[in-house]
Amino acid sequence: MAKRCYYETLGVSRDATEAELKAAYRKAAMKWHPDRNPGNKEAEQRFKEINEAYDVLKDPEKRAAYDRFGHAAFEHGMGAGNGGAGFGADFASAFADIFEGVFGMGARSRASGRERGADLRYNLEITLEEAYSGKTAQIRIPTAVVCEACSGTGAKAGSRPRVCMTCGGAGRVRHQQGFFTLERTCSTCHGHGQVIDDPCAQCGGSGRVTRERTLSVNIPPGVEDGTRIRLAGEGEAGLRGGAPGDLYIFLSIEPHPFFQRDGADLHCRVPISMVTAALGGTFEVPTIDGGKARVKIPEGTQSGRRFRLQGRGMPVLRSKQTGDMYVQVVVETPQNLTKRQKELLMEFEKASSDQTHPESSGFFAKVKEFFDGLGSSP
Repeated sequence: MAKRCYYETLGVSRDATEAELKAAYRKAAMKWHPDRNPGNKEAEQRFKEINEAYDVLKDPEKRAAYDRFGHAAFEHGMGAGNGGAGFGADFASAFADIFEGVFGMGARSRASGRERGADLRYNLEITLEEAYSGKTAQIRIPTAVVCEACSGTGAKAGSRPRVCMTCGGAGRVRHQQGFFTLERTCSTCHGHGQVIDDPCAQCGGSGRVTRERTLSVNIPPGVEDGTRIRLAGEGEAGLRGGAPGDLYIFLSIEPHPFFQRDGADLHCRVPISMVTAALGGTFEVPTIDGGKARVKIPEGTQSGRRFRLQGRGMPVLRSKQTGDMYVQVVVETPQNLTKRQKELLMEFEKASSDQTHPESSGFFAKVKEFFDGLGSSP
């Protein structure tokens, strides 16, 4: 059976660049990989053909020979692919960028012996007033910092780490196992790529020590509960001189005794007397900026009515806008009345009319009509 054209196998043109070849190989290899097509003989064969094609076309000399003589260039031991023998190196090379994207700095960090430091989290609770005005908070956190004795190298002063002879500084070693090439963490350097013969006495070879640090955190006006603030490079120091991690400040806002927050708006409930609700009046309420605001109550105000104070709410984060403040009045029913007070209320009730209590009068009128309708039903 005639072999397929290598260019056709990879789905590229004859003038494809090295990058185009690599991208095509990666796509085809992922599609036809035996692990993704278990028990599929056709997929296994296609996978071998793909690796053989890429093994030839990625090499400039082999590609030139193939372009001139075709498959005949390799029919007499001239170095064609052997159906996947070179798969381990090719596959690892072609997908290195994917692995590094998934695992962060990955092998490159370990190859130099350096590892990025861990990110840290700090929970900070503030008041609603502090969320309104913003503040600069001082926090103290225990964290790993660069060891001054060895300048983060992990080696004793005057010495340096040496390249691991087992893995050649790669941090990983490869083993051929049948069709596949397996890659494992180097057991000598534990994946760091370097070996420290004379470790620093202060940090034990890690290149970092634990210290308590004091940091200033700028909290802008308008932050909400759950806001996260990132301080780049303020996390743990990296291992053996690696890049530091980040510090994340998670804000929580204490419950307020007077205000409830809804985004940029503030809400509060104010009890008023029955007389104030009936005759009207005014009262003062505190505002979040520490001031006061006067609320005017018109005659006949019902319980639950809200009054809006424009612009007296919370600032919108990183904006010049401000929310509103809403005052909800709750009419308080008198309690512990004296005999005279009860008599006055009874006199008021007798003197009242449907116009005095229009809502309740209308409601009970509808109730009466409803029951009268039931009584007249056959």
